Amino acid sequence: MSSNVEDLISAIKNPTEEDKALIKKAYDFAALAHKDQARFSGEPYFVHCFAVAMNLAQFGMETKVIAAGLLHDTLEDADITQKEFEAKFGKEILFLVEGVTKLGKLKYRGEQRHVESLRKLFIATTRDIRVLIIKLADRLHNVSTLEFVRPDKQKRIALETLEIYAPLAYRLGMGIIRHRLEELAFPYAYPEEYKKVKELLKAREDEIQKRLEKFYRTLKKEIAQAGYKQFRTSNRMKGTYSLYKKLVEKKMDITKIYDIMAIRVIVPTVADCYGVLGIVHANWRPLPGRIKDYIAFPKPNGYQSLHTTVFTGDGGIIEVQIRTEEMHQEAEYGIASHLGYKEGIMKNKTRIEDIGKKYAWFKQLVELQENVSQTGEFLNHLKVDFFENRVFVFTPKGDVIDLPEGSSPIDFAYAVHSDIGSHVSGAKVNGKFLAITTTLHNGDIVEIETKKSVSPTRKWLEGSKTTLAKRHIRIALQENATKNTK
Repeated sequence: MSSNVEDLISAIKNPTEEDKALIKKAYDFAALAHKDQARFSGEPYFVHCFAVAMNLAQFGMETKVIAAGLLHDTLEDADITQKEFEAKFGKEILFLVEGVTKLGKLKYRGEQRHVESLRKLFIATTRDIRVLIIKLADRLHNVSTLEFVRPDKQKRIALETLEIYAPLAYRLGMGIIRHRLEELAFPYAYPEEYKKVKELLKAREDEIQKRLEKFYRTLKKEIAQAGYKQFRTSNRMKGTYSLYKKLVEKKMDITKIYDIMAIRVIVPTVADCYGVLGIVHANWRPLPGRIKDYIAFPKPNGYQSLHTTVFTGDGGIIEVQIRTEEMHQEAEYGIASHLGYKEGIMKNKTRIEDIGKKYAWFKQLVELQENVSQTGEFLNHLKVDFFENRVFVFTPKGDVIDLPEGSSPIDFAYAVHSDIGSHVSGAKVNGKFLAITTTLHNGDIVEIETKKSVSPTRKWLEGSKTTLAKRHIRIALQENATKNTK
């Protein structure tokens, strides 16, 4: 990859002269700061800084964030104080750079060091979510050069990428980033499993590609004949890591996976989305239960699209995704699509408290790192509460509550409000009264009944899954025990 400053500037959307000057200044400063350093690959270290900045430009981030990407390691490597750095680049860029600076001064080792790094990252991100976006851009380049890293470090970085960074990208709605991270890390994290998936795919690749191409041509023809002029299409094979996770669920039987191949149709309006869905169903029979309307009911990370899985008519099954251009940008780059420039104007504020309900889970993540003292406990809760498979359940008003798999109405109640959680007396799931410890499933509609006289019991602790619920229950139990001893 070229490391020319003009290439970086050309990747920025509508840069002003001021933007160009800032990028050149940051470029020259970072190049000088890292001039005597090299990567494991033998390349100059500055190649990494440039790649991070280029990733950020491709995410659609604004110029100060891209400059921070160029400068993200300079505080450690350049002979400059924080005060001098601030005078040169401003307070905002200094904060962003400090948020992603390597934690070289920490004397931890192994898991403890890793978790402390995450803690510091989350603390910084509560003040500005852009810190996390830069960290993802940094990780994306690092994981793309794993071949040059020693084997034990390869596996650690790859596992960390799959367990922490790819799920974070997903939770932020950054689908394309999650996909790249997973595809780059999978071969190093689980080499044998990766090899097995590739073998399974190879055995069916020709058949899948021929069927995909045939369906693809016919679908485009049908859409055009229906009078749609402004649309674009693409096709894709499922990523190897996503496929592996599905194969584990299906006991490694690839014939039971219906979305190995998918076609995406992008149209101008929401009405066009439903119109194209009608065309698809008029020509191919859909699989029952496989039609998903994420436009009417978006995923909690903001993802919107129509999904349908159809029989191709020649023995195959294929998934079709239909969305608008705006939905596509959101699906690819998630929160980053709200943080960049649009015609030179910032679309949204970037402070975490201004992001809104969609990213409320991040506040919970911050509360988690503040309230859990033990390193192992923190990492365990992190995986359970935020990175496990999710279930999306609804309030009676249709609001989506995002919970980890295995959650109960108790977890649901605490997710809505702590006061509701602390006084749960009953729960209706899909209109039927069920035990408040019942396991919830995707699409359940949950209605909570409360009584002021009700308070948490030890049984609630066993019947809850989330850290939020467990913490409130433990506090209530301790308070009750204190009252009873008086």
